[in-house]
Amino acid sequence: MHKSFLVWAAALGALSVVLGAFGAHKLKELVPPETVSTFQTGVTYQFYHVFALLAVGILYAHAPSPQLVWAGRLFLGGILLFSGSLYVLTMLKATETVGLRGIGAITPVGGLLFIAGWICLLVGVLKK
Repeated sequence: MHKSFLVWAAALGALSVVLGAFGAHKLKELVPPETVSTFQTGVTYQFYHVFALLAVGILYAHAPSPQLVWAGRLFLGGILLFSGSLYVLTMLKATETVGLRGIGAITPVGGLLFIAGWICLLVGVLKK
């Protein structure tokens, strides 16, 4: 299990750099500044949680526990829902697509998954 978290962390870390560069250089030509800020928030939280996934993978290799597995899963889910929804909102703004603005309601769910992941990480570390 720890190897899959490390693989995901590496892949999502690379994607964070690509998306960050896109957001810093090209995106500002396509959307207003507040939308660039929304996109950058997604990139920032994705990158933070890449490091959390790395920590989970390394810790699991030394002291496996179900709490660490759940922490990794929750971090992955949080990246998908939190950062992913912010990327989708940015894309909708860039393409001037209407009717899907409710996707923003998913963002807080991703945030809750991040919080739950950190709690699982805490419990996993305390149990060992």
